[in-house]
Amino acid sequence: MTIPVYFINGFLESGKTEFINYTIEEDFFKIDELTLIIACEEGEVEYEKEALANGNAVLEVLENETDFTIRNLTALEQKHHPERIIIEYNGMWNPKDILLPVSWHMEEQITLIDARTFPVYYANMKSRIAEMVRNADVVVFNRCDGIEELPSYRRSIRAVNQFGDIVFEDAYGEIEDLGEEDLPYDINSDTIVLNDDTYATWYLDAMEHAERYAGKTIEFLGMVMHQPDFPQGWFIPGRIAMVCCEEDVAFLGFPCRWDGEAQLRDEQWVKVTAKLAEEYWFEYEGEGPVLYAQAVEHSEPAETMVINVN
Repeated sequence: MTIPVYFINGFLESGKTEFINYTIEEDFFKIDELTLIIACEEGEVEYEKEALANGNAVLEVLENETDFTIRNLTALEQKHHPERIIIEYNGMWNPKDILLPVSWHMEEQITLIDARTFPVYYANMKSRIAEMVRNADVVVFNRCDGIEELPSYRRSIRAVNQFGDIVFEDAYGEIEDLGEEDLPYDINSDTIVLNDDTYATWYLDAMEHAERYAGKTIEFLGMVMHQPDFPQGWFIPGRIAMVCCEEDVAFLGFPCRWDGEAQLRDEQWVKVTAKLAEEYWFEYEGEGPVLYAQAVEHSEPAETMVINVN
């Protein structure tokens, strides 16, 4: 039998304990068996005894990163025999270093971010935020009241995590409506011509809102990449982007159908003119942006080899 683990991440005072206190008492989350909560830091908000009792939960604290070991985690499992586990992880510990007992499996990862302090953390600790959100199933920005930069916050997270849900909440837990973001090109045009400054914005917006671009013609300069599991006639044209720091870059591109694909070599620069469709693609595990090339022409390399997401 495997034990599901709910991994809650975020910096100190990001609302992790409040989130867990609330969640364990909700009917949709309640179970008859025991829930073990492992807290890796103690903030201003404490776990409520009533919430723990109502949620049939027990709390254990691991104060030091050196204590977060398979041996200690296994000992806690043997002590309490929980049906599931919630880990409130310390935001200053690197989640890349996590090792869990083999009988535990990561059911869901949630990262909580205080929208008021996000600009400071992002300016000074981009790489740490990237590790926090990279594998998150859900990223929750809370305390969003009165903040106008939320669309740029979403774009920063989407650059690192392309498939997780991003949620914005106000002080009352209500979901914020971001409205329409100003884009650096005419979204109503039948043909959208991209450059070094607009490619990343288009890519991130199309990943989240493919329906906006379905049927439109997209023109851009990009590099050729092949995936070994792609069907014949498909490749990825795209750009290398710095998503948070010089050490953290990603290739941003969508699958593209082109009859002459076999003649293209990896890292070759091409000018692509393609129609965008929103349809099923196996890597998305659902629908998403797919390109159908009308022309793929050899091109000289772009002057800017690595573009910036922000």
